[in-house]
Amino acid sequence: MTAPFAPRRLTIATRESALALWQAEHIRAQLSSRYRGTSVELLGMTTQGDRIVDRPLASIGGKGLFIKELETALREGRADLAVHSLKDVPMELPEGFVLAAISAREDPRDAFVSTEHDSLASMPAGSVVGTSSLRREAQLREHHPRLRIESLRGNVHTRLRKLDEGRYDAIILAAAGLKRLGLGTRIRALLDADESLPAPGQGALAIECRVDRLDVQNALAPLADRGTTLATIAERAFSRALGGSCQTPLAAYAEWEGDRLWLRGLLASRDGRDVMRGETENVVADEQEAAALGVALADQFLTRGAHRLAVSQA
Repeated sequence: MTAPFAPRRLTIATRESALALWQAEHIRAQLSSRYRGTSVELLGMTTQGDRIVDRPLASIGGKGLFIKELETALREGRADLAVHSLKDVPMELPEGFVLAAISAREDPRDAFVSTEHDSLASMPAGSVVGTSSLRREAQLREHHPRLRIESLRGNVHTRLRKLDEGRYDAIILAAAGLKRLGLGTRIRALLDADESLPAPGQGALAIECRVDRLDVQNALAPLADRGTTLATIAERAFSRALGGSCQTPLAAYAEWEGDRLWLRGLLASRDGRDVMRGETENVVADEQEAAALGVALADQFLTRGAHRLAVSQA
């Protein structure tokens, strides 16, 4: 598929962390390869989420703090598109913005990283595991109540350094980020979805632009991956219907095969003592049907009393 044209110049707004820059470079390479006559540049920015590293995300406004400055650059015309980890994108975009493309997914699983231990099961009681995610924390507490779970902030390299300094016995990170940065050898074990169901959109990249920039949307369209797009739309619809946010331990993961989508969801209390799981599967032909599948699973959760878990996080 070839888009009819691309602007002569495209500027990508990106955070300046190593992972964010890798992601932006990845999209830049795809655009430069497809549109030989287009100059693609990066606009590096430091976001509020990058500046505040001493408090949990849930207490300072959530993952949306990583993209607000990028959206300002889009709104003001200083950039044409922004590249995000989809799991960091709020379920509701501000008016005037659209996710123009969701590219092929990397490994969506969580990764166990430790210098001393081979798995969570092999860690002695009282061992300290670091994570910044309430979703991971709830599932860790459910499956491994003997372990101590402590907050861990910072970019990938900062988190690895804290582990190497002995401040944690193990940490849990997204496998996708480690692999993209060439740090896959740090992974001691990959956590199966049954043990740690991923976050909605985990492992996928989202490209955002303004709704009125149809030229940019047309240029980005060929970068979209159909299976990843349908899967993550279902995941995000499930989360949106349940009011998912950084203050809610919520997980959703969909797998696309043939013409069918299998969606699994989880909602939990932070202490891992109250965990609700569910799944659904159906033929999905388009984005509307993918979203409907996510809403249908959320409705099942609500029928089973999911409101109690949403209320318990307040």
